[in-house]
Amino acid sequence: MAGGLRRKSAGPPSPLWGKLNTLWQDKHLVLFKTEYTLLVVSILWFLEIGINVWVIQKVAYTEIDWKAYMDEVEGVINGTYDYTQLKGDTGPLVYPAGFVYIFTALYYITSHGVNIRLGQYLFAAFYLVTLFLVFRIYNRTKKVPPYVFFFVCCASYRIHSIFVLRLFNDPVAMMLLFAAVNLFMDGHWTLGCGLYSLAVSVKMNVLLFAPGLLFLLLSEFGFVRTIPKLSLCAGIQLLLGLPFLLENPSGYMSRAFDLGRQFMFKWTVNWRFLPEWLFLNRYFHLLLLAAHLLTLLLFVLRRWKRPGESIFELLKEPCKRKSPAQTNTVDHIILILFTSNFIGMCFSRSLHYQFYVWYFHTLPYLLWSGGVKKLAHLLRVLILGLIELSWNTYPSTYSSSVALHICHLIILLCLWLAPPLLSATAESQEAAPDKDKQQ
Repeated sequence: MAGGLRRKSAGPPSPLWGKLNTLWQDKHLVLFKTEYTLLVVSILWFLEIGINVWVIQKVAYTEIDWKAYMDEVEGVINGTYDYTQLKGDTGPLVYPAGFVYIFTALYYITSHGVNIRLGQYLFAAFYLVTLFLVFRIYNRTKKVPPYVFFFVCCASYRIHSIFVLRLFNDPVAMMLLFAAVNLFMDGHWTLGCGLYSLAVSVKMNVLLFAPGLLFLLLSEFGFVRTIPKLSLCAGIQLLLGLPFLLENPSGYMSRAFDLGRQFMFKWTVNWRFLPEWLFLNRYFHLLLLAAHLLTLLLFVLRRWKRPGESIFELLKEPCKRKSPAQTNTVDHIILILFTSNFIGMCFSRSLHYQFYVWYFHTLPYLLWSGGVKKLAHLLRVLILGLIELSWNTYPSTYSSSVALHICHLIILLCLWLAPPLLSATAESQEAAPDKDKQQ
């Protein structure tokens, strides 16, 4: 040919190549830019599989409550439905009916509770599911820098211990809770309420999220349309507890939902600096309850609701409110739920070592949601480290308890100083100019 062969013009680079090229250019920022959250948490999640296997194989199992759990459900299997007659080595059965059904299944799977090693691997699976659900929340919100997630999983000895070396029921309750939070985040409120109620039926601590959830339901639906969702939660509790309610209703309610349960001073993590007589004093418990309710009320009135809007507007259907209804953002949902639970932890009558899992996975989100911009990354990580150290100090000391309360107070103050959250509409309007600037 006269013109010879024409060289093919190079086409545009593939999207995958573009992403890989950007990743290589930003390699020194991967642990700091939230856009790489999915990449980092995926690597950490797969690393956790190996870590859990190593812990199970190399670290000795410690018997605390597992045998007691098996004794309690064995009583039900043998036909005892009176909750006042159900007990194990460590005392009476004090958990709602959902606990009984789940641990009955574990009783049979683990050969009547004898196959501890199989139970450990089941709890390792619970851990990985919980971590997946938690990482999904952080990936959606993109508020916390990826390097922090190392502290959310690999670095915590206490959390691995609670899941795979102790086999407590707390991780099961929290796994169901985080599944419910994921459903709320995706807008599946009815299904989420059902799963939330299942979590409550495993352990009552999940009720600490209830004030935040009630606020969100009223904000999203108004009072009338919230009633069916609350009825669903109550109906699930009634259905699960029915065999025990028919046998001894007062016995079931007083044991499964015992709000006045007395805790032992020797196990407390948060109040070790108090004299034992004060720790056991009922007036001190009432003072903590009053402080808990007052703090919740202040957050509802000043931090959670929209500025200038009456709290009574939440009782109306969104379409009938004076101000136009605005959809809650994912950040709004997560922050309110996590803050509600955290406030309950701050004013708890006692925190035992396994209770750490009640708020451990929420702490980074709360720290990076605070309103103190000058709170440096290093200081936030230091607070996480001090909290971890406090929970790993056994037995707890004057210093470890004081340090824990100081960390809680700093987080609470940062949450109080945080700017009001934007609605979905306002957030999209604010994001639009940013996009124009980038273009």
